[in-house]
Amino acid sequence: MTMSVEESRVVGDVPTGLLIGGEWRHARSGKEFHVEDPATGEVIASVADAGPEDALDALEAATRAQVSWAATAPRFRAEILRSAYEKIMAQQEELALLMTLEMGKPVAESKGEVAYAAEFFRWFSEEAVRMKGEYYRSPDGMTKVLTSRSPVGPSYMITPWNFPLAMGTRKVGPALAAGCTVILKPAEQTPLCSLALGAILLDAGLPAGVLNIVTTSEPGEITDRLVDDARLRKLSFTGSTEVGKMLMRKASTNLLRLSMELGGNAPLIVFSDADLDKAVPGAIFAKMRNGGEACTSANRILVHRDLAEAFTERLADELSKMKVARGTVAGAQVGPLIDQDALLKVTGLLEDATAAGGRVLTGGTRVGSDGYFYAPTVIAGVPTSARIFREEIFGPVAPVYTFDDDDEAYAVANDTNYGLVSYIFTESFRRVHQAIDALQSGMVGVNQGLVSNAAAPFGGVKHSGFGREGGFEGINEYLDVKYAALNLS
Repeated sequence: MTMSVEESRVVGDVPTGLLIGGEWRHARSGKEFHVEDPATGEVIASVADAGPEDALDALEAATRAQVSWAATAPRFRAEILRSAYEKIMAQQEELALLMTLEMGKPVAESKGEVAYAAEFFRWFSEEAVRMKGEYYRSPDGMTKVLTSRSPVGPSYMITPWNFPLAMGTRKVGPALAAGCTVILKPAEQTPLCSLALGAILLDAGLPAGVLNIVTTSEPGEITDRLVDDARLRKLSFTGSTEVGKMLMRKASTNLLRLSMELGGNAPLIVFSDADLDKAVPGAIFAKMRNGGEACTSANRILVHRDLAEAFTERLADELSKMKVARGTVAGAQVGPLIDQDALLKVTGLLEDATAAGGRVLTGGTRVGSDGYFYAPTVIAGVPTSARIFREEIFGPVAPVYTFDDDDEAYAVANDTNYGLVSYIFTESFRRVHQAIDALQSGMVGVNQGLVSNAAAPFGGVKHSGFGREGGFEGINEYLDVKYAALNLS
């Protein structure tokens, strides 16, 4: 399938080089790698393939710019972020199409992500001028305590492919607001949105070297070189728990400040008093947002036995109606999985679940032969010993389990190493508060299937990582607290 004229124009407008020191340039090796449309498997662009020396060039540029950027007036930093917010929103249609072409999600959903991504720049443009310190007298009366916050320094950010614009702005926004320079490495499957973001920030007046972007097909080599360099002071990573653990070990050499937004295996609990008119749509949104390719996806749907049959029937009926198609097709609701590996993983999890006794109520099959499409799927009767209960699915598969009382629901929900987000549906005010306390997760969605919000702290506990992105807390990930003791004697 050949791209349309508009698709070709949107892709052609994106710079495909490395952004280093304010300039777009080729990789030192001259190499490039291909970006594919996951709906067709066709190459839509080729971008510079950075090597370790390019990464060090980016770090050198970030280091040179750090002192002046940290000294820049907060209002100036804020105005650049605000301008970038406005430019993103002005290009919402083009950025949404670009996102759909490289990642696959329907254009309507991509437009939502563009707005969400832009909001991080607006939010942190407002936080840039509100970095407060404290001034108080020590208990013995002999000293005045003065605290202030200063930028951590050059920061390396590794973003995933599933939210190719928002994961960039969620990290870059607070770093720039705090006065940190940045090296951004987007996922190799979806580098185009990050490159477009770099162009927008330059156009908004960001000084040379403050943001550097390195695209690469060999992220391990680049990351190893950067984290081994003492000039780097911060690493922020969104991705799998396994890779996060590996990065933590590497980062220990130079004691880097770390933010880790890792895997999830979210439970969604439908209590006995839940309103199914809320719970079914909420579960669909929590499960099918991004086609299930989200760390916040509801992977384990726990339904009270009294509601299980009615809930499951309605869920299966609604998912069976969803339109699976290339994201540019009118009315598309579910796009492709990101690549062949993702398709094989989802297929393997379903095969294991059905072998363990699970019953597929709808879906359970690949759709078409082009691209990496999989049908929205509901499966019931799966034992908790199956792989699908333990592993992050990252696909449009909704396993439904039953429970008999609240304590059982909490025990099953917490029976995982992950702790990113939980969802609950109940009409009881008392149960809401009990569930918030009982669930071992960094976030809880109450009678809604969405928790992502630029004004709220996003992050998890246990093997889902640490640190928070967004909210008032987000900027603190890029600030050190400095204390001065003022002698009063």
